[in-house]
Amino acid sequence: MDKTPSYPKRKLYVAIAGNIGSGKTTLTRMLSEELGWKAYFERVIDNPYLEDFYYDMARWSFHLQIFFLSNRFRTQQEITEWPGSCVQDRSIYEDVEIFAHTLYEQGNMSERDYDNYRSLFAIMVKYLRQPDLIVYLKSEVDHLLKHINKRGRDYEKNIDPAYLNVLNEAYDAWIERAKKENFHIVTFNMNNRNFEENADDFRIICDSIRKLERQTWLKGV
Repeated sequence: MDKTPSYPKRKLYVAIAGNIGSGKTTLTRMLSEELGWKAYFERVIDNPYLEDFYYDMARWSFHLQIFFLSNRFRTQQEITEWPGSCVQDRSIYEDVEIFAHTLYEQGNMSERDYDNYRSLFAIMVKYLRQPDLIVYLKSEVDHLLKHINKRGRDYEKNIDPAYLNVLNEAYDAWIERAKKENFHIVTFNMNNRNFEENADDFRIICDSIRKLERQTWLKGV
């Protein structure tokens, strides 16, 4: 692939969104390597609440979401200050719009904790840079489970397929709301694509980002 565009590079921030096991981390790494952008990854391995959460969601949901939110906010601050382009594995918006919302709707987070969480998020997000592009990796539950089983994380073995399905529904609803709020979103149906093994699939994603670079340059942003 030609990595040298014929126009000046502009600072872009691309967020990779999608359910657990949709391929966000892999795509973030591949785009970082291909485009020469800084990558920001979600903290999973050293998360002190994640394993406990999957065994008892109601007990640990608020603790887990606060951990994610605080770390994501720190990352978002770095992204805002970063002088070049970057790609991020999951945005801060997904914490509140997908995971906290779903936990509350399922009765795994109290109304008091949920209101407190949303209030904190509302304060934080005012100080952050909005992504120039959100790449949404849309996957059916069977496809997600294959990826989850393949990577073999012990704490993910107990994930309920029904929980993944609810998250999928929450993602679809959020994507529609985000479009109305003027977020620039590109959706890729991953059920019949494999950007890790198929160069054509990966090129489609890269071309979407390079198109945004050109548009940004032409607008003089």
